[in-house]
Amino acid sequence: MIAKIGHGTNIMGALSYNLSKVNQEKGHVLFTQKMRESRDGTFSLGDCYKSFEPYLAANRNTEKPALHISLNPDPGDKVDDSRYIAMAQEYMKEMGYGQQPYIVFKHTDIERTHIHIVSTNVDRLGKKIPDTFEHRRSMQACRELERKYGLTIAPGAEKDSAQETLFKPVDYSKGDIKSQIAAVVRYLPKYYSYQSLGAYNALLSLFNITAQEVTGEQLGKSRQGIVYFALDASGQKASNPFKASLFGKNAGFTALKAHYEKSGEVFKNGTLKGILKNTLEAAMHIASGEADFTTMLKGQGINTVVHRNPEGRIYGITFIDHTSRAVWNGSQLAKGLSANVFNEWWTNGINPKSMDVGRDQILKQNFSSQETAMEGPFGFLDKTNNDSHNAGNVLAEVIGGLLPTDQGENYEELAFANKMKKKRKH
Repeated sequence: MIAKIGHGTNIMGALSYNLSKVNQEKGHVLFTQKMRESRDGTFSLGDCYKSFEPYLAANRNTEKPALHISLNPDPGDKVDDSRYIAMAQEYMKEMGYGQQPYIVFKHTDIERTHIHIVSTNVDRLGKKIPDTFEHRRSMQACRELERKYGLTIAPGAEKDSAQETLFKPVDYSKGDIKSQIAAVVRYLPKYYSYQSLGAYNALLSLFNITAQEVTGEQLGKSRQGIVYFALDASGQKASNPFKASLFGKNAGFTALKAHYEKSGEVFKNGTLKGILKNTLEAAMHIASGEADFTTMLKGQGINTVVHRNPEGRIYGITFIDHTSRAVWNGSQLAKGLSANVFNEWWTNGINPKSMDVGRDQILKQNFSSQETAMEGPFGFLDKTNNDSHNAGNVLAEVIGGLLPTDQGENYEELAFANKMKKKRKH
């Protein structure tokens, strides 16, 4: 089964498109949740829109609040209406939209019957429902539905799995290091925010890669550039340097400098900073040590990269938050999260937080419940161990879900909307 997810600015277009199929007897409404219905059981565009209106009116700043999903089983699968309804409900629940108003349409205008779901990604309080790792979660949901209902596995499933193998941590012993590095550095700047080379290297270290600035002179002018190295299991350089120009413009010095400045807007977001800070401080209260602390954070989708000098002293600590896709130095978040604090704790045994048995028990329960709730998008984090070398699997799987896919705008729906606009103009 293939799922296509479209996010749009106008929910009327999605409703109009699907209701037109119903009016032309090329489809019908299978199921509704929290939707208005007329006394005679029919559905009008106005009534459907009013079901979403309170959510859209409460919308704070989501640019594309309209959600339009199609679920497409293999043409050879015979799916009756009751199974379509169950599949739609389970899919919406798995994607985080289980409590939203939505309407399910079955289309019968082509040989391949399929269903469309129209909803909104804004909750009743006006907040956007998180869509982190949407593609990955959608694929997992489809695979589970195929297994549960005995459907044909989509041909693209094997292709997606093969594609994801390109985004694993670099293994210098396997050769073709250039291609392995390219598969990572070409994509990271598109999806993660960081404000320095140190933060960028913390992110790259999850993939056994490091970047280094180089200076030189060309035609009498000073030049700056970036070179990349593969790292071994101990974090030491294990390859010759590769010029950034080999990996495209996003990997070079000028592009990275511009990226640092652009990322500044993300780091001004006090809400993101506050949430991460509170999570880290809560973990500090209840963790027994470094291993416990880092494992606890992995359950929340946060990687910890610790920088130590040859003598073992911690001189830097970086947190990679995969929810907001931002890389933070501890000192950026708070004084109590600086490298010195963690050095005193993990090296000298001085716990930075006073212990309160009652409060700590509550914090532990909160962490456990949050980890269970986030099992969908962050389930793969539990499979990694505490070694930063192996932690590269975390980001490798993340990137697999960030790459461009065919899940996007519904072009048939857009064509219908454009057609309607032309009619109104005439």
